[in-house]
Amino acid sequence: MSVLLFLIVLYILLGLSMMKLFEKAGIPGWKALVPGVAAVEWCKMVGRKPQYALWFLFPVVNFFIYAGLVIDMVRSFGRHGFWESVLAVVYAPVSFFLVGRDEKATYEGPILEKEREYHRLHHEAIEKKDTLGLKKLEAQYPQFKKTATREWAEAIIFAVFAAAFIRMFLIEAYVIPSSSMEGSLKVGDYLFVSKAHYGIRTPMTVVQFPLMHNVMPVLNTESYLEKPSLPYYRLPALEAVDRNEPVVFNWPAGDSVFIAPDRSWDIGQWTRNNVGQSRYRNQKLPFVTRPVDKKDHYIKRCLAVGGDSLEIRDGQVFVNGQAAQNPTHMQFMYSLESTGNTFNTKKLQDLGVNLNEAFREGSKIGVALDMEQVEKIRAMGLKVERLKRGPDPGNLFPNDPKRHADWTIDNFGPIYVPQKGATVALTTESLPFYWRIIKVYENNKLEVRDGKIYVNDQEASTYTFKQNYYWMQGDNRHNSEDSRFWGYVPEDHIVGKPLFIWFSTKNGNMRSGINWNRIFKSASAM
Repeated sequence: MSVLLFLIVLYILLGLSMMKLFEKAGIPGWKALVPGVAAVEWCKMVGRKPQYALWFLFPVVNFFIYAGLVIDMVRSFGRHGFWESVLAVVYAPVSFFLVGRDEKATYEGPILEKEREYHRLHHEAIEKKDTLGLKKLEAQYPQFKKTATREWAEAIIFAVFAAAFIRMFLIEAYVIPSSSMEGSLKVGDYLFVSKAHYGIRTPMTVVQFPLMHNVMPVLNTESYLEKPSLPYYRLPALEAVDRNEPVVFNWPAGDSVFIAPDRSWDIGQWTRNNVGQSRYRNQKLPFVTRPVDKKDHYIKRCLAVGGDSLEIRDGQVFVNGQAAQNPTHMQFMYSLESTGNTFNTKKLQDLGVNLNEAFREGSKIGVALDMEQVEKIRAMGLKVERLKRGPDPGNLFPNDPKRHADWTIDNFGPIYVPQKGATVALTTESLPFYWRIIKVYENNKLEVRDGKIYVNDQEASTYTFKQNYYWMQGDNRHNSEDSRFWGYVPEDHIVGKPLFIWFSTKNGNMRSGINWNRIFKSASAM
């Protein structure tokens, strides 16, 4: 609703600023305030056909149409300067207002008609090798002659503008940086991700460096300003987020993070787990806060949606009491033992085993394997045993060491995944599961006083969720930081649906070679 209000105010200001321009062109000013009529008259003023206004109805495309028309509008009043065009694109109401109040600015006719005539005559003069005619033509139409520097600048700006909008609204390229989704998606896989499938999420961060997500290369500084910002809004989706689909989303816990050279640590991890603190004891790591759309991107598989109950028993996920469908190449950590104390690493690599993250203990090595790899390695005469993971109190969701202390990444739950409109009882026992939803994701004031829970200063025994939530886990079940560690993924954090792998390097390194057999493979293959 806030985004809609913002657009309505912008449209009103645009209409008001165009009234004087319409009048200067001999068009009744009131037409600038009538939706549809204003667009048609605007097109005719700059030399477009009336039906060109229909492009305003197409999402994303209409941004480019708008940018072109505002530039052509000020050019039709003799404003041909580079920065005058920039101002028109950045905030047209101001540009139109300045032109309207300038008594010297007169309507010179449809600029595009003049430009088309200029290019026609220019082409004819070149074909005839009429040097004198070219000079006369350029003297007659000086506004259409641009320096090479300006032509290059405009071309680069347009390319960046187009790429930024496509990346922001339609499709973005991502690379898999870690092994959390192996063996379905490998380190070094480059994906195209559709932002339209689950509904285009309009930008919340207004001021940002184009084509950068959250960190400026080399400078290692944040690439945006947190304020001003717009509220969350999502256009209608082509499909819903389904169970067992890989999904790209913003890391929910990534709003307050310490930035290390090799990874980010959210504030909860940092305070609960002294591993990070001891590892970087002698370094002063930068601490940053990030808005939703600037949190790090993660890709995991959605195992449960809002309204589901989930439980993990001995590594098998159960949703609503039924065993979930497992990815074909789901991995766990295994211990391999060789009687000869040697391993044929070449054969292991040929089986697709990632040895970069292997660890060795005497005659054993630990590696992540899927069941197909397990059977083939056993056939090689090696002893293969799946590793057991013990309890990790405080580090597993709901991150409360006093409760659920016996939960492990292989034996977890049962747990409820919140659904929009659903109401749950609030008690001191249930609050650890929902406090972050109430306070952070849904922006409420939350306090516990004398054993009682207060939401927005009102004592609360129940809470009704404002959006849907999802449970995301990596296919590499023993080497993935996912919902088992930081909980639910809110709907407003969903970014898009992976489409296909457009390029893939072995182990994320070009020097190791290219995975030719993975190029153009579906990213949703189980």
